[in-house]
Order: sequence, then structure tokens, then C-alpha cells
Amino acid sequence: MIPKIVKLDYAGAYAIKVRFADGVEREIDLAQELEGEMFEQLRDPQLFAQFRLDPDTHTIVWPNGADLAPEFVRQIMRAVA
Repeated sequence: MIPKIVKLDYAGAYAIKVRFADGVEREIDLAQELEGEMFEQLRDPQLFAQFRLDPDTHTIVWPNGADLAPEFVRQIMRAVA
């Protein structure tokens, strides 16, 4: 079953507080994940803070086209737990 992100909150710098449909909630710092052409643009704090939750795919998306799948976000959460 694909996990569903249901809520996102900006937590400062490159951090996002993420809540999944199953109730798991954690703040993740994405500073180390901002590599590659699309993600390096997100090192601009103003652009990073423009993330939103795509209601159809349950991914974290940015205006520049970058996105993070819920499975990847869950993996990050497990790594910092």
C-alpha cells in the first residue's frame, strides 16, 4: 500500500513537518536531499517554502516541478527515527 501524506507544515530552513494518513507524523530536514538540477534550486529558502501537497498524488511538490514521493519521504522519516 502506498503511504498517503495528508498534511504538511513549514518547519523552518529546509524542514517540513509531515503527517501521513496512518497518523505517523515527524519533522524532516531535507537539506541533504537538495541535490541535482531540480532540487538544487530549492536551496533558495523562498522557493523551498513554496512547497504544497498535491491532493491527487499525495506528493510534496514545488513550483519549479520538483517533487518528493510519499514512499521516499517515509524512508527519510525511518532513517531519522
